[in-house]
Parts: sequence; structure tokens; C-alpha cells
Amino acid sequence: MFAKGWGNGGGAWECRRMLWNWEEEMIGECRLLLVNVVLQDNIPDQWKWTLDTSGIYSVQSAYDMLTSDDNNLVNEVSDMIWHIHVPLKVSLLAWRLLRNRLPTKVNLMARGMLAQNANLRVAGCGEAETIHHLFVSCAIFSALWHQVRAWIGVSGADLIDVSNHFL
Repeated sequence: MFAKGWGNGGGAWECRRMLWNWEEEMIGECRLLLVNVVLQDNIPDQWKWTLDTSGIYSVQSAYDMLTSDDNNLVNEVSDMIWHIHVPLKVSLLAWRLLRNRLPTKVNLMARGMLAQNANLRVAGCGEAETIHHLFVSCAIFSALWHQVRAWIGVSGADLIDVSNHFL
């Protein structure tokens, strides 16, 4: 990658075939992860374990990460998404929702599919169309979620996070 050009528009990012949208998104995510990486020809590569301050892998640090409270929510949601009784199209929708990969106006603009000056407002409420707005904070759509909860017999308060709303 260093020899072909690491920067934006460099040959390292060229592919032999046309990519699917989700593949282009993954390459975009990879570019964002690597934006601060500086490749140097004269310094050898090395691995660094970021879950430990020493930079060295330990079973204890991996165990701590897997058993932390932060990861339990991810596991609980993941088990629900990919459950055998959930239709695949529903699982994919939920997976895309929780990773902010649904084609909202803000996401489409970020991917260059809508013009920068496009109207990002939705439902006449004056807010930009984002995942959080559609599923959590919009006053117009919150009435819809209240009706859905009543329809399936679930009561509860509106939540402020998409993951908790999903659960």
C-alpha cells in the first residue's frame, strides 16, 4: 500500500472489480481508521495490544474486555439480532440500524449520494434525518413508536439511545 499510494486517491485503494455499497462503506471505515497512520519505510512493523497499557497481550486483559459491562449490552443485542427465529431481512435491518448504516439523508449525504446543499429535514419537524432522530428523538415519529408498543403489548418510557430503544 505504501508503494501504490496511501493517501486519498492513491492506487492502494483501487479494486479490480466494482464494489458493492457495503464494501465501499467498509473501505471508507478502514480509511478513517488509518487516517492518522504514518507509514515509514525504515521502521519495521510491530503488533501492539491496545487493551493493556504495556502494549503486550495478556489473557487477563482479553478476559476483562469480554466480561466488562460494556460488552454485555453488545452481546445481548447481537444474540437478539441473529436469533434463529428472526427473519434474515429483519436481522439485517437491525444490524444496520445499530451500526448507523441505514440510508438516512445524513448518511446518504456523507457518502456523496445527496448533494451537500440537499434538504436533510424530515416530516416537517425541522430536524435532520438521522437514525437517532427517526427512532428516538422526533416528536412526530415518537407517536408512531408509542402505537407500536401498544400494538405489541409493551409499555415503557421513551429511551434516549438507539441500542436501548432496540432492546
